[in-house]
Amino acid sequence: MGKYLGDDDKTAQFEALAMPHLDAAYNLARWLTRDPHAADDLVQDAYLRAFRFVDSFRGGDARAWLLTIVRNTYYSTLRDTHHERADVSFEEDEHGAADIGDGAADSRSGGDPARIAASRDLDRTVNQALDRLPRAFREVLVMKEMDDLSYKQIAQVVNVPIGTVMSRLARARKQLLSLLTRDQAGDQDGL
Repeated sequence: MGKYLGDDDKTAQFEALAMPHLDAAYNLARWLTRDPHAADDLVQDAYLRAFRFVDSFRGGDARAWLLTIVRNTYYSTLRDTHHERADVSFEEDEHGAADIGDGAADSRSGGDPARIAASRDLDRTVNQALDRLPRAFREVLVMKEMDDLSYKQIAQVVNVPIGTVMSRLARARKQLLSLLTRDQAGDQDGL
């Protein structure tokens, strides 16, 4: 019989590998599902899968391994349900920066109420534009810009060549800029 980890050893190994990457897993899940509650469920399912198979982890980049499981769990759920029930619109007004509670908008603005409001408006505008990107572009942009993964790590997570990651990232940035520019031009016309 093969060597199996004891429950305590398996738990300790899992905690050491996966727990430091919980925020990155949730961030990816939130942008894939576009719903914080579905993201919670997705991360829970992915972590259960990761725990179940932690003894098969053979080293390497634990964050990329875990994000691959999050992504594969998401796409398995879509495939298994035959429709995108988890692809719910993310409403920034309901689940925005105030719900996250990190105070990022407040700290960037120095506590000035006008600046806080402007910062939250900018966050909302960027999040809405990001939400309108095709999923393949959105996921590489989130992993690179928000989770600071390398091209190699992203390629491993999405299972495509590094050149494809670079191409998707360039196209995602260009589309995001176009959306933001178009939105800003629309705001200017409305004044």
